[in-house]
Amino acid sequence: MKLSADLAAFSARLGHRFARPELLVTALTHPSIGSATRPDNQRLEFLGDRVLGLVLAEALFEADSSASEGQLAPRFNALVRKETCAEVAREIDLGAVLKLGRSETKSGGRRKEALLGDAMEAVIAAVYRDGGFEAARALVLRLWGARVAEARAVGQDAKTALQEWAQARGAPPPDYVELGREGPDHAPLFTIEVRLADGRSAKARAGSKRQAEHAAAAALLAEVS
Repeated sequence: MKLSADLAAFSARLGHRFARPELLVTALTHPSIGSATRPDNQRLEFLGDRVLGLVLAEALFEADSSASEGQLAPRFNALVRKETCAEVAREIDLGAVLKLGRSETKSGGRRKEALLGDAMEAVIAAVYRDGGFEAARALVLRLWGARVAEARAVGQDAKTALQEWAQARGAPPPDYVELGREGPDHAPLFTIEVRLADGRSAKARAGSKRQAEHAAAAALLAEVS
C-alpha cells in the first residue's frame, strides 16, 4: 500500500516512515466513516493511550528524581489529558488528514478536541505497532518535549487553586469569559479573561480554551497571592 501525497506529508511531519502504511490510514479513520472493510481508529486509540501514558510517566520519573508521587501525578495528568493531545494534533495539522464521515465533516469534526485527541493517540499506537516501543517513545518525546520540560512547574491545577482561594474568602467562584478567537481552524488562538467578584481580573491567550483559562487563572493567582 502506498500513502497518498497528503498522508506521506503527514508521515514526514511525524518523522516516522511507515513499513505498514495501512496502520496510519486506520489511525486516521474516524468511526463515522469506518466499516467492515475499513477499520476505524478506536482500537488503536485504546492502545495509544497506554503507550503515551507509559512514555510520559517514564519521562517525568527520570526528569525529576526528587519529585514525590503527589507531585508527579498532576504533571502526568496535564500531559496526557485529551485537550493536550488535541493541542499536539493541531501543531502537526492532524485535522487536515482525518478521514471523517460527511455529517462529522459538516459539523466541524476536524476542529473538535475529542476527535483530534483520539486520533493523536491512535497515531501513537500506529507508530508503536509499526516500529516498536522505541519508535513510539521517540515520537512522543519529540512532540511533547517542550511540555515535558515545563511539567516540573505544574503543581496544583491553577483553576482549582484560584477557586479554592475565592471560596476561602467567602467569594463566588471565578468567572471565565472568552474575549476572542483568531487564527486558522487547525491552529486557533483563544483569549480568555478570568474575573473575581471584587473586580480583579487577568487575561491570557493560548491554543485551546482550557489552556488559556489555566494561564489566566495562574496569572490572577500570582497577582492576588
